[in-house]
Amino acid sequence: QVQLVESGGDSVQAGGSLRLSCATSGYSSRPSCLAWFRRVPGKEREGVASIDMAGVADYADSVRGRFTISEDKATNTLYLQMDSLDPEDTAMYYCAANWLTRPRCLNQFHYAYWGPGTQATVSS
Repeated sequence: QVQLVESGGDSVQAGGSLRLSCATSGYSSRPSCLAWFRRVPGKEREGVASIDMAGVADYADSVRGRFTISEDKATNTLYLQMDSLDPEDTAMYYCAANWLTRPRCLNQFHYAYWGPGTQATVSS
């Protein structure tokens, strides 16, 4: 049974940093895509960053240059380093995994496996 559990959410001041972690388990083959999404109440869930099997990362324009996605394959842990945080980054952050053959890694509809989320709050 595939499980994903996020951690690392916190409250920080604008300009600060957070590092989110996502512990994954319950699978034998590496997912096609691992990704971070976020949701603000009343808004659509947004793809933030993804990494594919080849290690190629992709980012939403809103976070490019500030956020870095990475993974530790030895521990099956996904990370999201978030720097230069802005109040606009306040959201519930979710990690997700898929095993599709030709996935679009920042497309939320390509994901069947999600964690429960971790809250990041940035104050001005």
